[in-house]
This record gives sequence, C-alpha cells and structure tokens, in this order.
Amino acid sequence: MWPRAEAAGERVRGFWRAFRRNRLALIGGVVVVVLVLLALLAHWIAPWDPNRPDVRKILDEPSKSHPLGTDQLGRDVLSRMLYGARVSLAVGFVSVGIATMIGIVLGSLAGYHGGTIDAIVMRLVDLMLVFPRLFLLLAVLAFLRPSIWTIMAVIGLTGWMSVARLVRAEFLTLKEREFVVWSQSIGASAYRTIWRHILPNAVGPVLVAMTLGIPAAILTESGLSFLGLGVQPPHATWGNILNEGKDAIEIGWWLSAYPGLAILVTVLSYNLLGEGIRDALDPRLRQSVGRIVSRSR
Repeated sequence: MWPRAEAAGERVRGFWRAFRRNRLALIGGVVVVVLVLLALLAHWIAPWDPNRPDVRKILDEPSKSHPLGTDQLGRDVLSRMLYGARVSLAVGFVSVGIATMIGIVLGSLAGYHGGTIDAIVMRLVDLMLVFPRLFLLLAVLAFLRPSIWTIMAVIGLTGWMSVARLVRAEFLTLKEREFVVWSQSIGASAYRTIWRHILPNAVGPVLVAMTLGIPAAILTESGLSFLGLGVQPPHATWGNILNEGKDAIEIGWWLSAYPGLAILVTVLSYNLLGEGIRDALDPRLRQSVGRIVSRSR
C-alpha cells in the first residue's frame, strides 16, 4: 500500500473512532440516513397517492387507514409527508451544493492570490451579507415564478458567503505550509497547487459547513412555502403542508403538528451530525472540550 493511501486510511479510522464516541452525533446520523431512505422510497412505501382527493374523508383524524389523518381535500397526510421529504431534502442538498461550489471557487481564489482579488471577493461577501437573506429571497422570488428549481437556485446563490469566508481562512493558513511552498518552488501551476495540495486539506471545515447548511436550507424552503412563495402545489413539501394546515388548526391539529415535528427532527439531526463531524475532524477542539469536562467534574 502506498504511504499516502496508508495515511489517508489512518485519518479515516481516526475520524471514525472519534465520531462514534459521540452518541448524539451517531443518533443524528442514523436519523438522517432513515429520512433519506424514506424520501428515496416514498413512491413504494406511501400508502396512498399524495395528490388524490377524497371528499368522503375530509379532515379525518389519524386512524389505521390514514395514520397521520387527512387534509382539507381528503388527501393522506402521511403520503404527502413522505413525498414532501423528497422535495425538502432535495432542496437542501442541491441548494447547499450550489452554495458550496460558489464558495469554494471564490474562497480559494481570494485566499490563494490575496491582494486585489481577495479585496474584491471580500467586498462582494460584505455586500451580500448587508441584505437580510429572507428579504433578498422575497425580492428575487417576486420577479420569478416560484418552482422547485427556482427555490434551489435562489437559496444556493444567496448562501455561499459563509463557505467562501471559511475556505479563504483555511487557504490563508495552508498556503504558508511547507508542502505548498515546495509545490510552488518546483513550478506547479496555481490550479494544481490549489486543487491538489491546499483544497484537500481544507475539505474538513467545508464538509461541516455543508452538513450544517442543509437544515438551514430546509428551514428556508419551509418558511418560503409556508408564506406561499416556495414550491407550489401540487408538489407537497413540509412547508406548504403547514401553510394549508394553519387555516384548520382548530379542527385539524395534525396538519400542523406532524410537518412541524418532521422539520424539528430533521434540523436537529443534521445539526447533531454536523457538530459530531466537526468535533471528530478537529482534535484541538476535542482536547479543549475534554479539559473543560474534566475540570467541571
């Protein structure tokens, strides 16, 4: 086995040993995996057609045939929740992917080259951060037709700033390391130095930012759908199920309770998973937390 492969394998094993000690992170990871599987298998496990109305079963309470009840059109809430998980998670993954790619490119250029490029990128970041994200999203969606692809693109294009700042900070530290100086001294191009030497060593914080960014994107999409500006019917999302349930909250409490609980569990699980990954990737943080815990005993 090559030395580089051995070192990579040892890092993976060390990460897993540190990660599995965090029981909350493990629980969060298991819940995330279950949610993803439910979303992928929604077509096969949903008991009813999510868009099939039934006037005989309008606002039926949870029962054996409809475990989570029905909505104002008699549609099965459980089926709509399963299909809604597919849409909500897709929005989270795709929008965070867009934001991460933009943040990596701009952060890498700013951190590696510095000078004028760094100043321009950072001023662009500051300009984007000046505007409250929700108002910026509402302003953009006011001129565009709300759809799942529009929501993905808008959330991604307005959420790259934190990734760019994080990557820039990592590059400012790593570009002074010996292996980067050596790569530059033998005439390696900036492209090769960035993508082969610096970026692989900065991927840890980016992974944590992606994990923590997915629940934020899901919350954003749910909020927009609740306001009627997100993914439009007949597509079911947790946000528009909540929006439909607010008008019947006194007689159909399940329309608000179950989607709200799903959003809560999803966001909490992703946050626990992200914090567990962060702690496992940062030995210094684990040591400092250990010292704090030992002092408190």
